[in-house]
Amino acid sequence: MLGYYLQLGLRSLKRNPVLTALMVVGIALGIAASMTTLTVLHLMGSDPIPWKSDKLHYVQLDNWSADQPFYDDGRPPDQITYRDAVALTEAGKADRQSAMFKLSLPIQPENKELKPFQSLGRVAYSDFFAMFEPRFKYGGPWNRDQDDSHARVVVLGKDINEKLFGGQDSTGRSVRMDGSDYTIVGVLDAWNLRSRYYDLTNGAFADPDEFFMPFTTALDLKQRSSGNNSCWRSPGDGWDAYLASDCVWMQMWVELDSPARLAEYKSFLDSYVNEQKKLGRFPRPLNNRLLDVNQWMEDQQVVSRDVEVQTGLGFAFLVVCLVNTIGLLLAKFTRKAGEIGLRRALGASRRDVFTQFLVESGVVGLSGGLLGLVLTGLGLVAVRALYEEYQTVAHLDWTMVLTTIGLAILAALLAGLYPTWRACRVQPAAQLKM
Repeated sequence: MLGYYLQLGLRSLKRNPVLTALMVVGIALGIAASMTTLTVLHLMGSDPIPWKSDKLHYVQLDNWSADQPFYDDGRPPDQITYRDAVALTEAGKADRQSAMFKLSLPIQPENKELKPFQSLGRVAYSDFFAMFEPRFKYGGPWNRDQDDSHARVVVLGKDINEKLFGGQDSTGRSVRMDGSDYTIVGVLDAWNLRSRYYDLTNGAFADPDEFFMPFTTALDLKQRSSGNNSCWRSPGDGWDAYLASDCVWMQMWVELDSPARLAEYKSFLDSYVNEQKKLGRFPRPLNNRLLDVNQWMEDQQVVSRDVEVQTGLGFAFLVVCLVNTIGLLLAKFTRKAGEIGLRRALGASRRDVFTQFLVESGVVGLSGGLLGLVLTGLGLVAVRALYEEYQTVAHLDWTMVLTTIGLAILAALLAGLYPTWRACRVQPAAQLKM
């Protein structure tokens, strides 16, 4: 019976191609506007590492001035000092831990045809790779012994390896960075992160890191961070004074495999800060925090208020399109009053008529959804062209594809409910007398 109603719906739509096209295009435009913004919102806020996001925790310590908090709402700084990062790492109380910071270095390629260029990378401990799980194409990460020995080694990202070595296995070769030679121990495969969640302080949608260097090695070479650096009092002159200062410029992540381990580490942090207070540091009240990945993304407002507003406007436009579709369907079904009366007189029930026209509305919705899917894809292309920072989140995934089609069908069915109900109210006797 459903197939029969589907045939009737298709024939009805073919008899009024202009009206059908208006309804399909109207729904498609509303779907495209709403789904383009919803896709960006969905991918921005989605869990970047769902299998372990509750085990990775961002460390925050409140070493800021006693006169005022770092944030007006009392939240602690979003980074920590060098001395605290080193102390926490050396304590080794977490299952894994890594202090890190952003670094920009000039690279002098072996290939004389390539000009020297500036490259953005990351300074971290070897645990970084086990914690955040980037895939390796060649080789692997350096180890803890190399952390301890301050080895001059480096891991390259896929793109910079292609630029320097044509994408070949470059492990064992060297790369010259800022006048020093580093041995390549590994090359990452494509690491397509939706957001660079491990360093939100320097931009959730910033360019990916092109190289990774041991923390101890970078500090030996006195390499300062290329990322955010905040001080509430002058650090003094010289490198050693900078390291001993209360300037915050490092991120610190720990991996804790259970709630019990989380509680233990939180207790350790409190004890550590209380000991530092005895040395005249940390003048503010105890305010340590350990946020997991999703909590940290929410805290740093990865999903901006602007995107939420745009999504709301997109769905408001969809509602406007549905109101127009309701009007068109009402006009279409009203013109078919005679046909409805005849069908009712020949024995069709109100339920039969209701099902027939609801199926017809569903066909309009499916057609609008397929066209809306194409328009959504074009909309996301436009977003990538207009907003460079949205390159990683302006893409359709299967969840959004199915949502787009489902939303279009649901929207059309909802739009068709009132016109269909009106069609079912047609009295056969009144139509047959006309």
